[in-house]
Amino acid sequence: MKTWKRNAIAATILVLICAGVYLNWNANQIAPVDFTETLNEEQVLNDATLTLSDTSSEAQAVSAESATAEEYFAKIRLSRQESRDSAVEMLQETIVYEDGSESASAAASSLDGIVSDALAESQIESLIIAKGFEDCVAYMGDETIDIAVSAPAEGLADADVALISDVVTAQSDYTLDQIRIIEVK
Repeated sequence: MKTWKRNAIAATILVLICAGVYLNWNANQIAPVDFTETLNEEQVLNDATLTLSDTSSEAQAVSAESATAEEYFAKIRLSRQESRDSAVEMLQETIVYEDGSESASAAASSLDGIVSDALAESQIESLIIAKGFEDCVAYMGDETIDIAVSAPAEGLADADVALISDVVTAQSDYTLDQIRIIEVK
């Protein structure tokens, strides 16, 4: 019975390692993202005043903007998922090898945190999209939450910022000064 369990664990670890190698290889096939064209400091919500300033030029075509925004959101989601998968894999290995020790319980706690953050981010993203925004990505950090939102051509209005902030505060423990809203055009 022990050898069956040992073989099952070894096979599971081998499958996870192969999946990690494949994801790493696949990630290296994608061209790196240049975020300087998509976002700049002036498009980030100022925490002190809760105002949004946008000084980007309006000369780009609408189709080019939507393609750029779609690529941005897809690449950010892929990057976030790959980093989470890597962290989850390492934590799972720690739990398996350190069964019953303090490091295993700490790894299990970290794993629970990652899963709950992923679920909360997904819920916040879904609610913001349901409120009429084309797309968004949420990233929860230790002290702040960053919300990248696909903004309309005229930019985010104060009412839009308030709506997004309301969704985040209702679905998480973050306060208004911990929310950073980023306009993506």
